[in-house]
Amino acid sequence: MTNPVVLLERPADGVALIRINRPEARNALNMEVRRLLAQYLTAASEDAAIRCIVLTGNEKSFAAGADIKEMAGMGAIEAMQRGTDKLWRTTAACTKPVIAAVNGFALGGGCELAMTCDIIVAGESARFGQPEVKIGIIPGGGGTQRLTRAVGKYKAMRICLTGDLFSAQEAHAMGLVSEVVPDVEVEKRAVAMATQIAELAPLAVQQIKEVILAGQDASLDAALRLETKAIQVLFASQDQKEGMAAFIEKRKPKFQGK
Repeated sequence: MTNPVVLLERPADGVALIRINRPEARNALNMEVRRLLAQYLTAASEDAAIRCIVLTGNEKSFAAGADIKEMAGMGAIEAMQRGTDKLWRTTAACTKPVIAAVNGFALGGGCELAMTCDIIVAGESARFGQPEVKIGIIPGGGGTQRLTRAVGKYKAMRICLTGDLFSAQEAHAMGLVSEVVPDVEVEKRAVAMATQIAELAPLAVQQIKEVILAGQDASLDAALRLETKAIQVLFASQDQKEGMAAFIEKRKPKFQGK
């Protein structure tokens, strides 16, 4: 039997870790990996015991891009029928916070996968890039759109038009990466952050993610209205009562997600 190309681990209470496991191909995203990622993230969204997710690869590659061997002879109709756009949307639609723990290469589809996550923790030696132009195509998993929203038009144009790679430090400076840590600390830091989030009020965490994502492409007025409605709704939750009571009583709250 071959090893699964995606592994699901539970490193801490309330935390799921999804690991891409194709080291022989630098974790290239073939269709099997894409489908399993969508499957696991959908299942995690529906599992009340999971409150935060870490998505990672190995010490050499987060994901070095799409599987070029799988794509090289493909025609336009086959590309359409593969439905990778639907898998990307399913991955990005996970309702739980997702932290990308990036070591090594996050290139092409790997960089796009990291950008579907909510937080990116990168190792000091990590390398990012959208090199699709060098093989005659463009980023097709959101790279031209999410990258522009993250770093702005002029940086995104340079990255996509040249195909040049850039460091974790550059990614952090332009706002693409949340934190840069020593390579050996990446997964540990991501799991620690996920554990911290998992201990907080699940309904509030869910609303924060939903409002930020929905609001970023809306007008400021519309986004502020979303925020206002979200905080009003949370005053109907047991977690709000528990959280404020615990603050007043100087004790740790026990959130139930209710």
